[in-house]
Amino acid sequence: MPEPRFLVVHLGSLGDIVHTFPAVAALRESFPDAEIVWLTHPRWKGLVESSGLATDIWETETRSYRSLREVIGRIRKHRFTAAIDYQGLWKSASLPFLGGVSRRVGFSSQTIREFGVPILYTDRVLCTQTHIVDQNAELSVRAGARNGVAPVALSVPSIQEVFVLQLLRSFAIDRYIVLSPAGGWRSKCWPPDRYGALCQKIRGALGLRCVVNYGPGEEDLVSTIKAASGEAEPIAYNGSLSQLIALLRNAVCIVGGDTGPLHLAVALGTPVVAIFGPTDPERNGPYRIGERSRNATPVDIVLRSPHAATTYKRGDQAAPSILEIDVDTVFDAVRRQVEART
Repeated sequence: MPEPRFLVVHLGSLGDIVHTFPAVAALRESFPDAEIVWLTHPRWKGLVESSGLATDIWETETRSYRSLREVIGRIRKHRFTAAIDYQGLWKSASLPFLGGVSRRVGFSSQTIREFGVPILYTDRVLCTQTHIVDQNAELSVRAGARNGVAPVALSVPSIQEVFVLQLLRSFAIDRYIVLSPAGGWRSKCWPPDRYGALCQKIRGALGLRCVVNYGPGEEDLVSTIKAASGEAEPIAYNGSLSQLIALLRNAVCIVGGDTGPLHLAVALGTPVVAIFGPTDPERNGPYRIGERSRNATPVDIVLRSPHAATTYKRGDQAAPSILEIDVDTVFDAVRRQVEART
């Protein structure tokens, strides 16, 4: 019997793709010789490559009619056994549908957020699990995987790792803590002035410098953090994705909210202090393979107010619940992570 040909669809973003890796790893574990083609946005090709899970990676820009037409034609020619849409959006579900893949696995209407999308699937999975990683796992099992999740080892070119470490050493930094203050929308982000105050406490009490990771359009966050950090001298960092992987993998820990770099750090094995507000850590929190199957003490510390109300509605101001988490509470969590690694 010929090996199956799987089309895996997840176009972005960073954290969501990271949360898809364990489920695709389960496919690879069950079908080691299968062809797995991952369809994603060009921005995330390097991230998918770092997982080593895909036989091939196809790129598409959904805002370009030409790009969509080309990738749909490519799908039609390839004769996939099945397509698995881990993203659950109209734009992701429509590609294997228009590409004529005969079996299309996706979420049922009870799980999906965009109304009507499941009409494009042949296999609609009613998820019984809470965390998005476990929900993705249920799709892999429906597609034939023996297990829903499997371990993933992300790689980074050694030249990128050397570059990052040499850059930090030029600032006389050996051990450091990464801060990830952004998070897609402001209502789920801890205020930047508190990150600055946290830098002061970390430098003063623990003797460690902080590296503030930021992306395009987030320069205002960095300015606020630096202004509030006194003499702590945090380093602002805006490198490539490969360099970010190297930065996170070598950090003592990372502090951030429900954001892509935090989830990437978890996948790399770096301890985290996760600050959650309106989004639910039971669904979107740090996830490490195996912790849900045994009574192990988790590496990660998740902070969330008991008064937090779960919502995924985007807001431009910090949610009241996330404001209830003070600097001393976050610092205490960081101190525990640092002491655990000394």
